[in-house]
Amino acid sequence: MDVNQHHRFTIPDRSFASLTKKDITRLAESFALSTTEVGKVNIIVSELLTNLAKYSPQGGELLVKAIGKPIRGIEIICFDNGPGMKDPDRMLEDGVSTFGSAGEGLGAIKRQSDVFDLYSHPQVGTVIVSQVFKGSKATAPPSSRHYEIGNIMVPKPKEVDCGDGYAVIHQEHGVYLLALDGLGHGSHAQEAAQLAVDTFCNQPESDPASALRTIHAAIKRSRGAVGFVAFIDTRRNKITYCGIGNIAGKMYTNDNYTGGSPYKNIISYNGILGHNVPGSFSNQTMDWTRNNLLIVHSDGLKPRWDLSKYPNLHRHMATTIAAVLFKDYSRHTDDTLVLVCKAKL
Repeated sequence: MDVNQHHRFTIPDRSFASLTKKDITRLAESFALSTTEVGKVNIIVSELLTNLAKYSPQGGELLVKAIGKPIRGIEIICFDNGPGMKDPDRMLEDGVSTFGSAGEGLGAIKRQSDVFDLYSHPQVGTVIVSQVFKGSKATAPPSSRHYEIGNIMVPKPKEVDCGDGYAVIHQEHGVYLLALDGLGHGSHAQEAAQLAVDTFCNQPESDPASALRTIHAAIKRSRGAVGFVAFIDTRRNKITYCGIGNIAGKMYTNDNYTGGSPYKNIISYNGILGHNVPGSFSNQTMDWTRNNLLIVHSDGLKPRWDLSKYPNLHRHMATTIAAVLFKDYSRHTDDTLVLVCKAKL
């Protein structure tokens, strides 16, 4: 289970590059990465910052987090609102540049990364995801044959603690997901969210509605939270879920449509876990088929996002999808959680 929050580095101009690189180096060292692995991180960050200076004069951002508990590696996400690329795959080739440089930056980032993904499109901007693991690429956790999970979790600007939270519990025939938003922000919101996460992990319930009732009883002395629980059953190809409060979500499919919307909204009950919940609430069930994407988020993300704005984004990593939505729809006035589960049937 990987529930680490991202550290956010805003780079409004190139004068912030040196300090940002030093701060990320310290983070990598605090994660107990080896000297060689820290060197890889330094190359990746240097090239990302150079690209931001070249192609995004209005600046950009980096998000950095530890991967796993215990820590297995580091994740670095870079995004900008620059012009975007018409042919991202070609730009990964050494010697190809639209800026007149040597054209080796993106290729260097990819070579130093154990996991790499790039999404870019004209008028959209660019998101780059890089992961470096301890020891070797072989130490990266094996992905499920049936689903892939990615997330962005960032505290409110100028806050240290994130009041959102999530949990992922892998089972032999599926996965349990929890997404939470502690009321408000800061340390008290984080305490409520963490207590709910601990309850969920220590007292697993096979039924999402029952899990929310257990969480409700456990966090009554806290500030309270809103939350969403889902179980994706990969044997039956079904998703069962239940939500309390304003945790928003949509199920998206890229299958060809003859009409209507590719989205199904996730409906939650009114209430606040730990304070007041309906006397009766129950689970909802939907099919879980190939090309499905479950996207759940706190109210730090604006709700009116639309994946059709981003050609072929659904083909990219779940983390990349979450990062693109965060880049374009974060309110920047609250903690933000975006949790994405992508079917791989």
